[in-house]
Amino acid sequence: MRHEFGRPDDVRAMQDLASRLWSPSSRFHPGQLAWNHASRPIDAEPRGAVEAAAVWSEAGRTLGFGWAEAPDWLELQVDPARPDVAAEVVDWFEEVSDAETQSALVMEGDVAEQALAAAGFTPRPDEPYFTHHILDLADLADLAGLPPVPEVTGYRLRHVEPHEARQRAAVHAAAWSDVGASTVDEAAYRRLMGAWPYRPDLDWVAVDGDGEMVASALVWLDEGNGVGLVEPVGCVPDHRGRGLARAVTLAALHRLAELGGTVAQVSPRGDAGYPGPQRLYRSLGFRPSARTVTWTRSLT
Repeated sequence: MRHEFGRPDDVRAMQDLASRLWSPSSRFHPGQLAWNHASRPIDAEPRGAVEAAAVWSEAGRTLGFGWAEAPDWLELQVDPARPDVAAEVVDWFEEVSDAETQSALVMEGDVAEQALAAAGFTPRPDEPYFTHHILDLADLADLAGLPPVPEVTGYRLRHVEPHEARQRAAVHAAAWSDVGASTVDEAAYRRLMGAWPYRPDLDWVAVDGDGEMVASALVWLDEGNGVGLVEPVGCVPDHRGRGLARAVTLAALHRLAELGGTVAQVSPRGDAGYPGPQRLYRSLGFRPSARTVTWTRSLT
């Protein structure tokens, strides 16, 4: 039932599980998995910071997966009807991890919490966490429920073209440069553009008078459930304070609504240590729905 990550359709199998299980309180959206794998591919050589992943399935149906993004860090999602798979994922993590302290990130109340507790993990609710925020687009008439896309003097908003992977990767890296070096280069962005469910008309940028990209917002639409994930948004430091992140996000959200999206989701930090992004999204109409919790154990 378990196999180590490496089959051509493994990412899609993980995405199919995320799509089938999606709710305002579920851990993953298919777009987040596409972004994570394109920026830090599990099967890349050398593997770098990514340790391992495994997928659990039965009769062609994905039941869960574990993704050790680092030797001490586990991401996972499991069908709530199969808590036994959650226990197997936690056991697998112990097999592949040589870290003395291990952590896992799950949604509060997730089926995996029982397995983590049984394996000696303890919840750390006061550690930095993420909060899903939801914007209901289903009842909007002519987009009246969304704030209008503002004009920002000196800038133009547009969607990305398929040949612009290099420029698009560069604006992302520059926008996140104060956090650390980005793993998203031109090759990574080309992978991302070829991944389901990426589409260029939901990948929006702000360009300055010279045509240089200076802010960006990417939305991933899962047409099966009508949910669009906003991931990620950023603005180059020299162009901040002009409302570009807000404008480019709204442009992408308007396009999402035009395409028939019924719900938008974004998952910023929810703790007081990094409040800016959630203030932006709440000003656009997003409302908090569920949060993550870090569980940790020491094997020393």
